Amino acid sequence: MDSDTSKTATESQKPAIPKTLAPPSKEKDFLNHLETYLAKRDGVDKLLKISRYASKIILASNTLPETLILTQRLKSFESSVGLSRKAFRLGKFVQDINSIRNSHFDTKQEVVLSIIAYGGEGLYYFVEQFVWLVKAGLIDGKHTKKLGKISAWAEFVGYIGSISIKLRDLKKLNENEVCLGSSIEVAAVRGNGFEEEEKRMRKLREKKLMKKLSIAQDFADGLMALADIRDGKGRLSGPLWVSVAGLLSALISTRKNWVSC
Repeated sequence: MDSDTSKTATESQKPAIPKTLAPPSKEKDFLNHLETYLAKRDGVDKLLKISRYASKIILASNTLPETLILTQRLKSFESSVGLSRKAFRLGKFVQDINSIRNSHFDTKQEVVLSIIAYGGEGLYYFVEQFVWLVKAGLIDGKHTKKLGKISAWAEFVGYIGSISIKLRDLKKLNENEVCLGSSIEVAAVRGNGFEEEEKRMRKLREKKLMKKLSIAQDFADGLMALADIRDGKGRLSGPLWVSVAGLLSALISTRKNWVSC
């Protein structure tokens, strides 16, 4: 009895382990983060997109001879990955329908822009399902060109709406940044709440950065859609330009999806 009491007293006198020495949270572990990322449809899709457009850049740069076996394998790989990505888009148009249904609009302009953005993107994903069925051999190939044009136009219109919405959002973020900057100056003079305001400013600037990256991604994707509409003719519609735009879009989207996991 006495020995147990003594042991308990001794244990109670042991210094507590500092929180800084505790093992890192599993949420911040790279492999757990990667597992979460790969469990998402968009996560796998964007990795495929990076692989595809990296291959297209190599092929479009003409650094490899046409007769080389590696060149033929890269072409086959690029084509197969493109077909796989279309399969990942099955049913994806539903998210655009829900985006319109769940949105809250303050002005008629927001309603119109949202219909253009989500409606265009939704139509694009819907038509892409039939493009995939054509390429998979289930639907007659004579419909390829017509479906491709409808898909490209819907995508292009959708990106116009999306860019317009994001530019409006960016303008609001800039206004909020100015207001928050004034609050920080006031807090600094008063000597209270300064650190809290700075945290809000950092979060706001991170949000602004992601919004700018998202706009750049839409411009890159819009360029590719325009190239499809013009059948690869005209300025900035060449294979190399389109491939670079595709890779840029894939990298930005991968970054966005990774941060959101």
